[in-house]
Amino acid sequence: MPRSLNLRQVEIFKAVIEHGTVSRAAEVAFISQPAASKLLVQLEADHGLRLFDRHKGRLVPTAQALRLYEEIDRIFAGVRQVESAIAFIRREEQSRLLIGVIPALAGVFIQRATMKFLEDSPDVYCSIESFGSQWVAESILNRKLDVGLVSSRVDNPYLVTEPVLEHDLICIMPPGHPLSALDTIRPHNLDGASFVSFQPSSYTGQRIEKIFNDYDIAPNIVLTAAASPTVCEFVAAGLGISLVHPLFIAGMGSRVVTRPFEPGISFDFLLCYLRDARSGQLIAKFVEGTKSVATKQISEVKETWKPT
Repeated sequence: MPRSLNLRQVEIFKAVIEHGTVSRAAEVAFISQPAASKLLVQLEADHGLRLFDRHKGRLVPTAQALRLYEEIDRIFAGVRQVESAIAFIRREEQSRLLIGVIPALAGVFIQRATMKFLEDSPDVYCSIESFGSQWVAESILNRKLDVGLVSSRVDNPYLVTEPVLEHDLICIMPPGHPLSALDTIRPHNLDGASFVSFQPSSYTGQRIEKIFNDYDIAPNIVLTAAASPTVCEFVAAGLGISLVHPLFIAGMGSRVVTRPFEPGISFDFLLCYLRDARSGQLIAKFVEGTKSVATKQISEVKETWKPT
């Protein structure tokens, strides 16, 4: 009569299949190789199975072994799901903040803003998702997110919106670019210049296109991209210049040169959240920290400008 299944035997069997050798399986199981070999022999003997063929000193899984492994792996996958559920329940019990952010700010800026928040709230579990403005707003309304950073206007009586930091677009260029000799960039300076722009369907792309039309200029558009990090990387690589909000260049450092652009084209971002949000105090801290990081970023950019 077969003996009751021994869990340690199953673990070693699974490890041998996944790692290929008894020695490696023994390492991951923190036991000696002879002990691992003994467990495999016992598993075969206790249940009347032939799980491995011995070929030139190596174990080759039999058809029975592979069928058994499929079942064991399915069971272990279920255990992992239970572990994930337990971890999720624990996170539910602790404070958490679910953050949505548009792709333009989903890089260094949101990292800095979240780290600022976590300095004061180190025990809070944070989750960050990146969507377009409309999806962020809808997810907040559906309580799938607690707070969001968006670019477009959000008009909903259930949402509170606060500007992060309104600022004019600035001109960025690679180091050594001829326009870096100027204190201020004006529309006519862009005419005919190699220009890296945003997709025409994006909010930033539409604002830039309006500048071109209003001042009847025609930069040489060499590339368009959907995300601000992509635009900034191509500018830093020397492909051309661009117009961006100062928050877009967070983390770029000296890889790009910045100059004010006149006349100013106002551009801002909004923080939005539910009026009756369950995490009101956490949201307030996040909003405060995000505004602080934005202000610091703008100050760092302006410090690099030549006096006008």
